[in-house]
Amino acid sequence: MLKNISPLISPDLLKCLAEMGHGDELCIADGNYPCSSMNEKVIRLDGQNIPELLEAILFIFPLDNESEFNVILMDNERERKPLVWKKYIEALSSSNERYKVDYLERFTFYKRSRKCYAIIATGEKSLFANIILKKGVV
Repeated sequence: MLKNISPLISPDLLKCLAEMGHGDELCIADGNYPCSSMNEKVIRLDGQNIPELLEAILFIFPLDNESEFNVILMDNERERKPLVWKKYIEALSSSNERYKVDYLERFTFYKRSRKCYAIIATGEKSLFANIILKKGVV
């Protein structure tokens, strides 16, 4: 056991976050995302929901303040956006990290996730709940 590390952060995820360098990207995917066909490095956290996991990750993960965008969401290209995004903004705001959000359509997001350092497979049931974080420096 470690102090001050959320139990949502598995040993494999902690190792992954520590291995990542400045500018590396992490995709946190919902339960419908084709993780294994997008990236060789998949960390399974199937029972987790993204908002709570995102909050735990942001507690120990610095966002890249040198890039134009350090948070990327998969856009549903509809007027009504996914409700889960509100929870993401709450987690980002409470993290005290400076963030700038970009939105990519589904297939462009897929291409981007292929280049991510890793993809976290969650059990999130919300549609279009996928998010990419760009790692910064401490």
